[in-house]
Amino acid sequence: MSRDIDVLVLGGAGVDTIVYVPELPLPFADSYMIRPGIETRAGQTGDFVALGVHSLGLRTHHFDLIGDDHEGELVRALHRDRGIPLTDVLQPGGTKRAVNLVGPDGRRLSLYDESRSGESDRLPEETVRALAGASRHAHVSITHPCAFALPALREAGPTLSTDLHDWDGVNPYHEPFAYAADVVFLSTTALTDPERTMRGIVERGRAEVVVATAGAEGAYLLADDELTHVPAVAPRTPVVDSNGAGDAFASGFLFGWLGGEPARRCARYGAVAGAHACTVPSTRAEAIGREELLARVAELEPEAARP
Repeated sequence: MSRDIDVLVLGGAGVDTIVYVPELPLPFADSYMIRPGIETRAGQTGDFVALGVHSLGLRTHHFDLIGDDHEGELVRALHRDRGIPLTDVLQPGGTKRAVNLVGPDGRRLSLYDESRSGESDRLPEETVRALAGASRHAHVSITHPCAFALPALREAGPTLSTDLHDWDGVNPYHEPFAYAADVVFLSTTALTDPERTMRGIVERGRAEVVVATAGAEGAYLLADDELTHVPAVAPRTPVVDSNGAGDAFASGFLFGWLGGEPARRCARYGAVAGAHACTVPSTRAEAIGREELLARVAELEPEAARP
């Protein structure tokens, strides 16, 4: 079977409204004067992974439910303008949206609008099978419709990855994603014992690699039964926003993994891509390019240089 897509991204399309606030948590007040302003732009987790791997030169396709509304047009325009193929089906409740409060230090608080999705929302199975059958790899967002697509994805044959985000290691909602994927990303934010959770994912699922990102503390990589700390990479310019850093890390890691690189080098790619994302304001959708990524890794790890 011809696999003309390197990375199929399922789910995670939507729109964020960015609000820069003077501090987080935000103290109660009747009103605040906000600068540099309030801006709505396309880009949630699936959009950012699609943009990230596309910017690194991987043949990318994004598939999700999107509403017939203004926000949906913003999502479609993002993909059209960046040259990222998008297959969308109608989401009756409208395009997913969120409000991100961003503090001066780049920390983020996200408010997700759950009213846009419904219990009956599904990705059409025949389309899932057709796209997955043409893909080397599928990255699955942890949205409700994607959970029902997991069996068809596995049967179609691409390797799978997912990002569990701030899973606490207990909530059963995340388990189908965690145990179906070959590569699992998550954050240490809500974990009391990251290593135990990471090893549990491997023991109960299919994962070859589990990566737990820890912000400024770097990340933890579990591969070949060995847990390794991956140091954070200092960004070249000041940190302005952490939004999208996890998606960028996943994109960089997958770039290396699909290229056959060792897991530790894949994690270094992820760390560099994540650091770059922290220098990009939330109001922009921008990802590191292949040449810049390789050049930066070559500086940090000269043996990784490529001709």
